[in-house]
Amino acid sequence: MILGIDPGTLVTGYGVIEINRGRLTLVASGMVKNGSDKPMPARLKLIHASLLDVIRKFHPDEVAVETAFYGKNAQSALKLGQARGVAILAAVSGDLPVAEYSPREVKKAVVGNGNASKQQVQYMVHSFLGMKETRTAYDVTDALAVAICHGHRAAGTKKRYSDWKSFVKDHPDKVGRDGSPR
Repeated sequence: MILGIDPGTLVTGYGVIEINRGRLTLVASGMVKNGSDKPMPARLKLIHASLLDVIRKFHPDEVAVETAFYGKNAQSALKLGQARGVAILAAVSGDLPVAEYSPREVKKAVVGNGNASKQQVQYMVHSFLGMKETRTAYDVTDALAVAICHGHRAAGTKKRYSDWKSFVKDHPDKVGRDGSPR
């Protein structure tokens, strides 16, 4: 299972997916919402605690986090960096590996276009996961897109074998003495 996170200090989206034989399944998704009147330390504490709860409840194998988008506002970038930091801390506190993807990488992996709109990402996430809803908060679909991106990237890094002999050579622990799979 993969936990995807779209960090933000006001809204942090998360999505948990499972990939089994190339088929994507939605396990859970949601948002951590903070009020703009809350002080930043309290917001960060809620994000961290909520993501730890998600990790404890769903036991993902790995976590994918969207990297910071560097706009014109340095203050916003710093706040986003703090939200990313507590999201990553929650993952590593659970001894989970963390991968990071830029918004452009995520859009390219999910839509095929690094300049895709949020609506296009939302549509493709719904399509990939067979979601019946026509509208899901962008923070949630962005988090699910990050998880899907990671799933695609992880699948692409797995070594493919042209024959059984090559597989057996690399994985003797998965094969019996007679050459049959264990």
